[in-house]
Amino acid sequence: MVSLFAFFGPPAITVLLFAVGALPYAIWVTRKKPSRPARWAVIGSLAVVAAYGAGTVYGLAFTNPLDLCGDKAGDGVYMDAGRDYSLTSVSVDSFPPSITCHWTSGHSTEEVWFWAPPLLYAGLVCLVVCSALLLINRYKDRKAPCDNQLDT
Repeated sequence: MVSLFAFFGPPAITVLLFAVGALPYAIWVTRKKPSRPARWAVIGSLAVVAAYGAGTVYGLAFTNPLDLCGDKAGDGVYMDAGRDYSLTSVSVDSFPPSITCHWTSGHSTEEVWFWAPPLLYAGLVCLVVCSALLLINRYKDRKAPCDNQLDT
């Protein structure tokens, strides 16, 4: 059986990160009164960080991907939980996060949570669009006083 952290860790840590981030975000919004694009840019960046962390199972994909795939038997071979298949190889991709376990039976299993890549892409789109809107608004605000002075 795969370790409890590898199974329950990513969703629990993601929810914890969102809960811990909600308090500073709420204080920032109430005190500074940021614009809507600024708020959504922050939300998008937090979603990207949480999704990427969950997609890499918070570093285990890069440090020890074998432990995410199966259990180590007494002879040092990693076995599929509940089956008699041994692990042949593991493919780890950093972007988008992907951990694919290949078994002797010929089938492959994906260890990244199904919600991590869509949340990652949605957060990136939100961050890029809102950052572009912030830059456009900043350019318009900077240019507006100069135009008004020339008109008078």
